[in-house]
Amino acid sequence: MPDVSELVEPITEADHATGPADAPVTLVEYGDYECPDCFNALPIVKGLREKFGERLRIVFRHFPNSSIHPGASAAAAAAEAASLQGRFWEMHDALFRRQHDLADVDLTHLALRISLEVYRFERDLESEANARRVRHDLESGQRSGVKGTPTFFINGKRYRGVVDLPSMVAAIETAQQN
Repeated sequence: MPDVSELVEPITEADHATGPADAPVTLVEYGDYECPDCFNALPIVKGLREKFGERLRIVFRHFPNSSIHPGASAAAAAAEAASLQGRFWEMHDALFRRQHDLADVDLTHLALRISLEVYRFERDLESEANARRVRHDLESGQRSGVKGTPTFFINGKRYRGVVDLPSMVAAIETAQQN
C-alpha cells in the first residue's frame, strides 16, 4: 500500500469523539490498547484537550495489532461494548490504566468498575456488530496508510512530527491558522 498523507475515512457520527463537531481542529488517533507508545501518548492527548478546550475535537479509532498485542482486539471490543452504554471514554481510560496487565484483566470486572450493566456488556462484547466496528476502524486506518500506533491526523492530514506536547501543540496551532 502506498504511503498516504491524508485521512481517507471521513469523521462521522459513529466515531468516538470528544469536543465539539465544529471545533476548528480535529485530531484523529488510530490506537491500540496494548501499544506502549499509545499509552505514552495518552497524557499528551489529554494535555492537548486541556490546552485547546472547545477548539479541539478528538477522535479515537481502533487499530489493534493482534500479531504483537494479543489482547488488543478484545480490548477494542470492550471499548465498543461500553460505548453502547454511553461509556466509551471511561472504558478507554480504564483499558489504558490496566495496559501492563491487560492480557490478564477480566474485562467484565472493568465493566463493573465503570458501572456498566454487566450482562448487556458481556453480550455486546461478543457481538458481531462490535467485531465489524473494530474491523472497520482497522481497515479505514489501513486505507489511510496507518502501519503502526499511535498514528495521528490533524484536520485530515497525517501528523509526522514528534509525539510530545510542544510539537503537537505547534502543529495544532498551525492547523488553526489554516
